[in-house]
Amino acid sequence: MKEILKKLVTERILVIDGAMGTMIQGYKLQEADFRGDILKNHPNDLKGNNDLLSLTQPGIITDIHLEYLKAGADIIETNTFNAQAISQADYHCEHLSYDINFAAAKAARKAIEIFREQDDSKPRFVAGALGPTTRSTSLSPDVNQPGYRAVTFDQLVVAYYDQARGLVDGGVDILLVETVFDTLNCKAALYAIDMLQEEKQTDLPVMVSGTITDASGRTLSGQTVEAFWISVSHMDLFSVGLNCALGAKEMRPHLYDLSAIAPCFISAYPNAGLPNEFGEYDQSPEEMTSLIREFASSGLVNIIGGCCGTTPDHIRLMVEAVRGVPVRIPATPDGYTQLSGMEPLIIRPDSNFVNIGERTNVTGSRRFARLIKEDKYDEALEVARQQVEGGAQIIDVNMDEGLLESEQAMTRFLNLIASEPDIARLPIMVDSSRFSVIEAGLKCLQGKGIVNSISLKEGEAIFLEQAKKVKRYGAAVVVMAFDEEGQADTMERKVQICQRAYQILVEKVGFKAEDIIFDPNIFAIATGIEEHNRYAIYYIEAVRQIKQTCPGAKISGGVSNLSFSFRGNDVVREAMHSSFLYHAVKAGMDMGIVNAGMIEVYEEIPKDLLKLVEDVIFDRTSDATEALTQYAETIKGNGRLIERDLSWREHSVEERIAHALVKGLTEFIQEDTEEARQKYGKALSVIEGPLMDGMNIVGDLFGSGKMFLPQVVKSARVMKTSVAYLTPFIEQEKSTSEDVRAKGKILLATVKGDVHDIGKNIVGVVLGCNNYEIIDLGVMVPAEKILDTAEKEKVDIIGLSGLITPSLDEMVHVAKEMQRRNFRLPLLIGGATTSKVHTAVKIEPNYNGPTVYVLDAS
Repeated sequence: MKEILKKLVTERILVIDGAMGTMIQGYKLQEADFRGDILKNHPNDLKGNNDLLSLTQPGIITDIHLEYLKAGADIIETNTFNAQAISQADYHCEHLSYDINFAAAKAARKAIEIFREQDDSKPRFVAGALGPTTRSTSLSPDVNQPGYRAVTFDQLVVAYYDQARGLVDGGVDILLVETVFDTLNCKAALYAIDMLQEEKQTDLPVMVSGTITDASGRTLSGQTVEAFWISVSHMDLFSVGLNCALGAKEMRPHLYDLSAIAPCFISAYPNAGLPNEFGEYDQSPEEMTSLIREFASSGLVNIIGGCCGTTPDHIRLMVEAVRGVPVRIPATPDGYTQLSGMEPLIIRPDSNFVNIGERTNVTGSRRFARLIKEDKYDEALEVARQQVEGGAQIIDVNMDEGLLESEQAMTRFLNLIASEPDIARLPIMVDSSRFSVIEAGLKCLQGKGIVNSISLKEGEAIFLEQAKKVKRYGAAVVVMAFDEEGQADTMERKVQICQRAYQILVEKVGFKAEDIIFDPNIFAIATGIEEHNRYAIYYIEAVRQIKQTCPGAKISGGVSNLSFSFRGNDVVREAMHSSFLYHAVKAGMDMGIVNAGMIEVYEEIPKDLLKLVEDVIFDRTSDATEALTQYAETIKGNGRLIERDLSWREHSVEERIAHALVKGLTEFIQEDTEEARQKYGKALSVIEGPLMDGMNIVGDLFGSGKMFLPQVVKSARVMKTSVAYLTPFIEQEKSTSEDVRAKGKILLATVKGDVHDIGKNIVGVVLGCNNYEIIDLGVMVPAEKILDTAEKEKVDIIGLSGLITPSLDEMVHVAKEMQRRNFRLPLLIGGATTSKVHTAVKIEPNYNGPTVYVLDAS
């Protein structure tokens, strides 16, 4: 049946049925009807337990299925939305879970058999529905206990396994995990389904349908549509889609996002509009169908249907509306490493180095270890928050300490992180030498995190077992260059072990290559032991060879290990880390666990120190270690020079501002900004002159791999501090201008998926100084908000900004939406990744209004 279903969905748009609850309500059933003969003596009220009707009133359920089949539905859903034990416990019917699901599958199967006798013109399918349960594994029901959970991942797996077993035994053709408001609940359902299919040797198609709860474009547990997709993409899904909560009109922008990225089929079954003041759905079949037809004609869907409030009349019109409409072609996989917290992290070829924050590690941070041991978890959360603010893109969490109950500590901390959106937006790296601790952590992650780590040190059998579990949990994995003979310390051994692990993971486990991250072991150098002198060279060369022979895999490492011999000496350690990363990244290193505050800007390392450091890294001279050690002895224990070097303060104001921006120094920036204002005469001239010149230097260094994201974040803070100082002067200058009439109203926004706003903010200041009224929507702004605001505020121009490559696609989407909604306003395109060519070739053809590429704020 799977092959038949797959063939059909490539030929035409399929239709799934409408609401079961709406139809049941029409029967006006009473308590006795819900009890039936089977449960006439049940001690609790059962009215409202619709799933139970599959046992007590199977004829009614079969009749409802027949109505949808008559309307033309290709797929009917079993009446099992709340049929797992957790939801049934509310009625004290948890012991009936298997029986309810088995009976529901049989009722649907019977309807298809009956209808086949009347119309055998096409195949019809039964989808076994697994709802979200009434509890959440990512959210606490008690605001005063954010780390508390009313249900565990393990409890959900047991409940979903029993439900899926009943559905499969009853004869369903598809398993459908639907109305996903918490992705961790969904991952538990997928975990259970994967176990069941492996045990039964079945291969039923699996569909997943998420729920965007409101205009924020997020699930109830806080994930964006893209993060949601990434979190469930480890399964070989037949389809992914959206249902419930929203009407078709409100669902469209989120469906567009999902359709653009998912390489599987797309389903959509919205509600019949939004509920009215009585909680009822009253969107007519005709109105809803017109919206559904647009979904189909725009190439957004492969499967459509209805959720709350929809009836056979809705489905009948949908069948006709999509007849003959070309099918959507699934997106092509891009092969990038994709991770997620509440928001996505996609590692592209132009992503530069990905910084993994290392301070939430009890073995690497004395402060964090102390806070955890003293049960000060709220303060420990601040350590994680500081890493996010410092530019970390992934948070590494390690609880391996002899006096800790590590599994409980990991669970508690990750549950608390889930309640902090500014931290939880990042992917989590679960770090432990004990697999039981790793599993405890994975059971807390709704996003797609990283396991750190597994290895071949205990043999291939254990490696395979752990790798299969990691894949089933939906995580990427770090593999250490460690086998049965020990840690790899030569280049040849590093490469050999990684190649062996790669082959096992890809061929035997089915891991995607982009979900494999190798750690070829960064060891300490300059230890005084001759055998250690070439460790850095071995790592860098191994990185180069692993990237060539293990296509798609990523490379990581613990950078701080390199400089262990100089602990306590920050100047030397920072220089070693920066130089090593500069060369390792050029060789192919993608990410690393590093303290963001312990990386110097490569260009800013004193030349004498850089030579000494690189002599050690590349083992250039026999006395390299001795020379660096002698230099280190001229520096105090905290790693700062005996006399603070302020010689840069003697340079010109332009050079001082540039130095502050590159080094991320705010101490003198207001003083220097004022001096520049006095020199240039106008505050705006300072922004357009020395500040922009300094940021251009930062951009060049970042682009060439001599600065990394944490350092750019510090540069941005310096820039914002300076602009904030200048803003009152700009306003004063503006108020004294002879021409104070507004020249027009301009809307500015950094597009969805991008959090960078320095350039946009500067443009806003410059335009404001020239008497334009600015509406700044900030960062991560979805297309519908941009266009809705533009209409409401009656703006004259829309300006889009973006720094990262995905912003280019989002700008194309905004242009398409402007065309679809009949805008004709001028559209300005700007940002580091944009170009005149891209604007002309990719954006302008999608919009009939004026489209203009803007090079910079001038």
